Amino acid sequence: MRRVPPQNPVAPPSCAVAMRPALTTARQLVLEHGWNAVAYQILNPGIELWFAGAGDAVVGFVRFRRTRVVAGAPVCAPERLAAVAAEFEAEAAARRERVCYFAAESRLESLPRPGGPHSRVLLGAQPVWRPESLLAAVDGHPSLRAQLARARNHGVAVTEWNAATAERHPELQRCLGEWLATRGLPPLHFLVEPDTLRAVLDRRVFVAERAGAPVAYLVASPIPQRRGWLVEQIVRSRAACNGTSELLLIAATRALAGSGAEHLTLGLAPLAQRSTAGEPTPRWLRFTLAWLRAHGRRFYNFAGLEAFKAKFQPDGWEPVFALAASGRITPATLYAIAGAFARSSPLLLCARGMLRALGAERRRLWRALGGSRPAPRS
Repeated sequence: MRRVPPQNPVAPPSCAVAMRPALTTARQLVLEHGWNAVAYQILNPGIELWFAGAGDAVVGFVRFRRTRVVAGAPVCAPERLAAVAAEFEAEAAARRERVCYFAAESRLESLPRPGGPHSRVLLGAQPVWRPESLLAAVDGHPSLRAQLARARNHGVAVTEWNAATAERHPELQRCLGEWLATRGLPPLHFLVEPDTLRAVLDRRVFVAERAGAPVAYLVASPIPQRRGWLVEQIVRSRAACNGTSELLLIAATRALAGSGAEHLTLGLAPLAQRSTAGEPTPRWLRFTLAWLRAHGRRFYNFAGLEAFKAKFQPDGWEPVFALAASGRITPATLYAIAGAFARSSPLLLCARGMLRALGAERRRLWRALGGSRPAPRS
């Protein structure tokens, strides 16, 4: 594997995109205090940044229908978390806006609050490893070793690309376009932003190539306070063979472990059955979440994603929550969360998803009946 020296956390990023002053300040705070798995993702495009009056904390959020949907939790020193959350929530309330923390973890969820705990809903769980545990699990798992061998036998090799090479690289953009075309929904944003290569910054990018052409890539984002990394994306093109994702993950894990990483996560598995943490859930919400898991596969394969992450035998599964700063989690809260990801009406997103599904079904039937696409016009 071609190794690239890790970037100095306090040095200017090597990306080709000029950083706005607010983004530069937010990046510095994340690199100093980032603890949540999604902390670095507040630097994604489209996320609004709020800074505490003392200048020592930042919150990344998206507004939708008078709700501030926060990416994870405030980024600050742990002893400042309660005060920063209270300051942010007070400003939102003064503007008649609600606050919902999405993908919050135990540090915020367990925070004592003068007005009582946040209302919470368990979103799922995220698997966590020590890097050496993940590598040992693969070594002891015959089917995983077979997957890796299959990819290698097809000539797939993984190298790490530096930021200047990866950003806006046309072959990686081609992989992204092909991958997005296979999704059940139009591109989402917020914490599943597909355009992470717009500004790599402190992320690390690992590329799988076959016959010299990129066929897939993995993007890892730092979790500085845990000396850890979030595998933010694994993107596969149509040319990627079975085992490519596994080969990318193992190569990235080895490289991150070699740089001193102590913590690794593949991020939230929505609606995962691996964690039972949480309070009694309202009946309407239990029904909604069960329906999504059972019938949402055409748009998002929740069970398949959880199974992929579980096969690497995590050291544990950490619960991940949605927290409402005041009142209860309501249908309006879920609608605002969906709007944050869609950047538009969730109903419009669903309509577009149905049109995609109908188009995919039509193409499948056409192939099954022996049809072929018309030859391109000269």
